[in-house]
Amino acid sequence: MAKLFEPLRLRSLTLPNRLVVSPMCQYSSNDGFANDWHLVHLGSRAVGRPAIVFTEATAVLPEGRISPEDLGIWKDEHIEILARIVRFIDQQGSIAGMQLAHAGFKASTRSPWLGGGPIEVKDGGWRPTYSASSVPFTDGWIVPEALDQAGIRRVTDAFVAAAKRALTAGFRVLELHAAHGYLIHEFLSPITNKRTDEYGGSFENRTRFAREVVTAVRKVWPENLPLFMRISATDWVESGWTPEESVELAKMVHPLGIDLIDCSTGGLVPHAKIPLGPGYQVPFSRKVRTEAGIPTGAVGLISEAKQADEILQNGDADVILMARQFLRDPYVPLHAAKELGVELEWPIQYGRAK
Repeated sequence: MAKLFEPLRLRSLTLPNRLVVSPMCQYSSNDGFANDWHLVHLGSRAVGRPAIVFTEATAVLPEGRISPEDLGIWKDEHIEILARIVRFIDQQGSIAGMQLAHAGFKASTRSPWLGGGPIEVKDGGWRPTYSASSVPFTDGWIVPEALDQAGIRRVTDAFVAAAKRALTAGFRVLELHAAHGYLIHEFLSPITNKRTDEYGGSFENRTRFAREVVTAVRKVWPENLPLFMRISATDWVESGWTPEESVELAKMVHPLGIDLIDCSTGGLVPHAKIPLGPGYQVPFSRKVRTEAGIPTGAVGLISEAKQADEILQNGDADVILMARQFLRDPYVPLHAAKELGVELEWPIQYGRAK
């Protein structure tokens, strides 16, 4: 049988297959609220029968948004519409997941179709932005304020409060975003972490914030529900975060309650030379999985059913996360099952299309 359609047990949940809708920013919110766009976008992917449908990176604080149009979960009022979306995803037999995030020094930027880059306060942006140190993303970017220890506690508490709200909304999987140059990643990498206190310098210190967030969230996230972490397994530049450090981080957070490492790469610096190609990030998933002994997810230019199944058959990952391919085709699992000769039940409303 195609491994892509084998169930996977994670704590009390049984994933019906190994295809996951990766978080994809939609830049379509007002004041952090989900709306009809999110219902249709996430709901239509659920109709395609993936195992998990993740929200986009969802800000735990308003200043932790990438753009003014980012999804948020920093206040109780956000819960109601999110719960409606979760109910629809559940009705399709998929599992609703939420990725919790803080954008760090990449906050207060324009939506991509508005040109990207920092946005001024008069145009809807905000100041200050925050990071591990006062190091901007690149020249001409906002210089962030280094979080003091009270600020670190405030952000950690915000992750905890967001996890509680996600649970109230009905989400059954959480993912902590520690990749792509966002706040937790900024603490991990020596490129952006120039601190001299207990949150900077050594590997032990640079990983402290990540470990504290995991520990705090796991205390309020039910023991029977999975908790993922997305990492950038390499910064793709010298003197940056390394694959070996990713393995060591995975070894640290697994006993703290992380059930799966979602292995992406890059995003911290704009000048990194990344060798893009089909499955270019898969070797990092394999390395973390085999050397840290933790389930992993593979992501990045994976678009074909046979390619995805081969990754799993080779032991390179436990799940496959797709983003762009789910934008091109909301029904990836249904079409992949047909290609691989697997019987997957279509929604009764679409049964005539098989």
